[in-house]
Amino acid sequence: MAALTGSSATSSMSQSDVSVFPPVPLSAEAAPFTPDSWRLGSSSDVEKQFSRCAAKLRALRGDSSQLKEELNLVLDQLLSENYNKTLEPNINIRPEDMFSLLKHVSCLVPLSQEHLVIKLCQLVHHLLNQLKVIMDERTLDVLLNYTTGALKVCSTWTHSDVLLALSTIVYGNGPQCHQHLRDLLGEDGVLLLYSSPSQPNVELRRVALTCMANICLRIPGQAPLDDQYRSVCFRVFLKTLHSPKPPNTDELFYCMVTQAALKGLQCCLSGGKWKFVGEELGSVLAALKRLMFQGTPGVSVEWPPVLYPAPLPQYEGLSAPKPVEPPQSSEPPKDAAVSRKTSVNKKRKSKGKGKKTSSEERRVDDEDEVNPETVPALQKGGGREGGRSEGESLSKPSGPSLYPSWKRASSDSEFSDPEGSAQCKLRLYIARIRQGALHCLLAVVKGVEKRTLYGYWSSFIPDSPIGGQPPLTLITIILKDPSPKVRACALQVLSAMLDGSRQFLAIAEDTASPRKSYTPFSFLLATAIRELHRALSLALLAETSHQTLTQVIKCLAYLVANAPYHRLRPGLVSPLWKQMRPYVRHRDVNVRVSVLTLYGALVTTQAPLPEVQLLLRQPEASNSSTGSFTLQEPVLSWRQRDGESTPPTPVKPSLRSSQTHSPHGLRTPEEVDSAPPWLLQLCVLLVTQPREDQSDSEGVGTTGGAALEPSPVRLEALQVMSYLVRGYFSLAQACLCEIGQVSARCLGETDPSIQLHGAKLLEELGTVIIQQYRAENKASESLRVPMSQVVLFWSDVLSGPLNGALQSEQHPTLQTSACDALSSILPQAFAQLPDKTQLMCITVLLGLTYSENYLVKTAAVRALGVYILFPCLREDVMFVADTANTILAALDDRSPNVRAKAAWSLGNLTDALIVNMESVGVDFQEELSDMLLLKMLQAATRASADKDRVKSNAVRALGNLLHFLRQSQLTRSAFQRPLEDAVLALVKTVQSEATMKVRWNACYALGNAFRNPALPLDSAPWSSDAFSSLCHVVGSCKNFKVRIKSAAALAIPTNRRSYGDSKRFSCVWCSLAKALENSEDTNDFFEYRYSDSLRHTLSQALLHLLSVSESQDMPSLGASLAREEGKGIKEHLIKYLRAEEGGGGEGPEGEKEAGGDSCTPQQRIGGLQQTLIRLKELKAEGEGREEEERSKEMVVNFLEDLLQTCAEL
Repeated sequence: MAALTGSSATSSMSQSDVSVFPPVPLSAEAAPFTPDSWRLGSSSDVEKQFSRCAAKLRALRGDSSQLKEELNLVLDQLLSENYNKTLEPNINIRPEDMFSLLKHVSCLVPLSQEHLVIKLCQLVHHLLNQLKVIMDERTLDVLLNYTTGALKVCSTWTHSDVLLALSTIVYGNGPQCHQHLRDLLGEDGVLLLYSSPSQPNVELRRVALTCMANICLRIPGQAPLDDQYRSVCFRVFLKTLHSPKPPNTDELFYCMVTQAALKGLQCCLSGGKWKFVGEELGSVLAALKRLMFQGTPGVSVEWPPVLYPAPLPQYEGLSAPKPVEPPQSSEPPKDAAVSRKTSVNKKRKSKGKGKKTSSEERRVDDEDEVNPETVPALQKGGGREGGRSEGESLSKPSGPSLYPSWKRASSDSEFSDPEGSAQCKLRLYIARIRQGALHCLLAVVKGVEKRTLYGYWSSFIPDSPIGGQPPLTLITIILKDPSPKVRACALQVLSAMLDGSRQFLAIAEDTASPRKSYTPFSFLLATAIRELHRALSLALLAETSHQTLTQVIKCLAYLVANAPYHRLRPGLVSPLWKQMRPYVRHRDVNVRVSVLTLYGALVTTQAPLPEVQLLLRQPEASNSSTGSFTLQEPVLSWRQRDGESTPPTPVKPSLRSSQTHSPHGLRTPEEVDSAPPWLLQLCVLLVTQPREDQSDSEGVGTTGGAALEPSPVRLEALQVMSYLVRGYFSLAQACLCEIGQVSARCLGETDPSIQLHGAKLLEELGTVIIQQYRAENKASESLRVPMSQVVLFWSDVLSGPLNGALQSEQHPTLQTSACDALSSILPQAFAQLPDKTQLMCITVLLGLTYSENYLVKTAAVRALGVYILFPCLREDVMFVADTANTILAALDDRSPNVRAKAAWSLGNLTDALIVNMESVGVDFQEELSDMLLLKMLQAATRASADKDRVKSNAVRALGNLLHFLRQSQLTRSAFQRPLEDAVLALVKTVQSEATMKVRWNACYALGNAFRNPALPLDSAPWSSDAFSSLCHVVGSCKNFKVRIKSAAALAIPTNRRSYGDSKRFSCVWCSLAKALENSEDTNDFFEYRYSDSLRHTLSQALLHLLSVSESQDMPSLGASLAREEGKGIKEHLIKYLRAEEGGGGEGPEGEKEAGGDSCTPQQRIGGLQQTLIRLKELKAEGEGREEEERSKEMVVNFLEDLLQTCAEL
């Protein structure tokens, strides 16, 4: 594909050639306006001309005497046509015809005819650049051979045009040019020669750099350029950016060279994974930081060649040497603390007192040449230029004035008109350099590992509060740069740096008083966050470009989403919350959407945040003294007025105090507490109410009525509502029915996106209600939504448009979300729904499991896995059987997503079987079909060999099924082989290299199986493998949670017979004792935190073995306790009995990992005393009786000593 790589050879029309445009009536049906004089002919004329020229060229032969003249004429005709599809989209020149023409002409034009070579190169650039086609390999090879040959044979004066054509040919085709890359980018390659900083011809240098950039450009889906050549280009681009402007070189031309190098560097960094070597990253960042401020007025700094990840003294030294002064502090100055020259400009009085026109309020755009007379001056206090009244100017200067010396009133201009035009063009090109540098920096931020980039944050993000000389950072550009596009680029870079920085910023903290001896890094980070808040708030007030204003708000959203407000002093969120409120009425749709995105970030970050809770409780017309940016008016009165492009003037104190007594500000405390949050009201009305002041280009029209808000605004409002429900439901639950009505209205609309978000909102509502009613939720019942209201809510929802969404086959994503919403019903509320409604839910879900769309099937199978745990459904044998058959069918689905959810649902179903076995008893077990249980066992065994995400729940189901099977089933021949296969599948999973979650689930499943007293653990051939696998991993696995689960499983059997003979029992004991001895041997900190829980579980398991041991086990136990390891066992058992293990900082999780042991120290010691009494009563029989008695005495003495030690402590 071709792209714009330089100026075309064809001359464009001058303004004097443009005829007066005829008047055109405005109409919505009118075609896009295009001046007639821009059309060199209709598309058919262009195509006919191309065909005629192609026919003439095909008729030409190389031996013709008139060849040169005829070629010259035909090439001129082809070059005179306009093939731009932007202006003429109906041009339909076939790519193969163009390729055939170019290949034929390249055969006709000899390299000796240099004028014709130039015209052919111009034609190649002209056609490929305007028609934008992808070349086939044959054409690419022919044109590459021709242009590279021309570079070798033709004179130097032709090389500029040849390289321009070559840059168009190689655009995005770098990997396909491997045969020619050695000639172009080799040690003596022509591109390296012409792109060198020593090349005197600036135009050749620019085109060579452009050509290299296009070689490095990577088209999506294409293989990247070979690293060898990419590295060569990278070094050339970086060297160019660090090279000074040659003397006597036109500034404008050198700007174009720098732009080409920046574009090339961006292509290198974006063309695949890139590894910086040595100081390359610091060198790139130093060059980009210098170019970010290229041409910025008032900045005259000696820039370092390399930036380092730690603040070093050489950063941004003064351009003028100063006498050396003795150091005042041992701490090296930061990149931020530098001295710089600033241009001092006189403040000029405004020439007019009236309101400025829109043209005067416009800033310099780096894409438009602006007359110097129309450029407004900078406002006082260092703010950048822009149309603001004096009331909108910043109250405090954020730094030295960066008043551009080239921005002067027309009466004071020192330039003539041509000179002024040249200055405007130069400013335009310099702004493009700044923009290109920021694009490159964005590529670096996205391509470099976050952890590596954090060391350079201080070079681009200020970490010191206001005061003294401000640093040169991205904030400087955001607040000072005259170009809105440059400011927008800086905001994009800052957003990319903040995105994903939550883990890094989590260190920040300033709640404690700062130390006087040194400044902690956590305090510096907190200061940086506060400085970002301050600077972006200023940018919010100052910005006049809608596009850039959108980027400011998005950047604030990234900051809010990653900042640890719970570790910072309160007061950052409130001003931002109130400052954003006027922007919800902005006339630009993108601004309104970004404002809602920011509010969404505010209500999701560390929710529930106390400061946000207070803000949500405040009335809509808050008169807080900190809310100088709040609107003192009803929340949605703006909907009846025209929008404004800029925020209103901050409310003056007198105005604020006068409005304090307005009817809108009168509320009792009870009304404030019961009123729904302002943000929730806003979102509801944005979704449901028409906007009466929409422009012609926005709003969703409704038949015979006013238009609703544009779809993006409504979608974002629904998203914010979901966030509010998720994080602050206690404030929104009073409006449960109203929110449900909003969701139902959205489900009833025709826009699938609105329907989808309505379903997601419904799911959020159901989820938070379930969380309120969970047993571990200690909140009082008065804070819950009453059960009657929950039942009424779901009755209304299920009788509304949710049914239509569930049956919307043309929108499978909507069906999926509707299934998720259906699965979020509170179980207690589901039981109180009418039988007809319950049956409808079950029938719909069972039917959707047969959907051809895997997303719908996945959601339906998951919903059935939720329903099977409902108390009112799990005891229904028919529902259990239907659900089981559906899940078994889904386990054979070809989609891994469906199989994963089916395995999860099967695990839930078997959990329900265990609950029924314990609550209902044998009656339920007898009613369930043996054949169905056998199918489930076999399906779970097969699934245990699937992918890990299927396997993790399949082994859970196997453990439950092995626990559930009755004696009568285990003795049947049909169950013998499946039973053995199931246990061996668990053993294989325990010993496999699967993910640790799968392995600890398998260990838990074996322990679950051991709970079934009907399993023949003492005689079955597979039981030896089961115990051996657990004994192996309990001491060798690197993951402590796997060790914990295996140790807990070995302590499950309740009788000695289940452990088999004395040899196996001894193996189990020795494995646990060895694991306890090595319980602290780990180099992984993340595993070490589980060591307390591991020792707790191992100690519990050893005492359990002692409690069930028999006389034949005494020799091995006595020998173990008499050895050195016995001392270690004693120490750990003392800690366990004294309750010093099991918590260890883990809290409830530690107890949970310890197998659910919640016994008190007294209960543990009491159990040990019972064990001691039982052991004393043991009688040895048969051969070896004397040895058993001696060993028993050793064990008894060990336990007595253990109890005595515990009593003394």
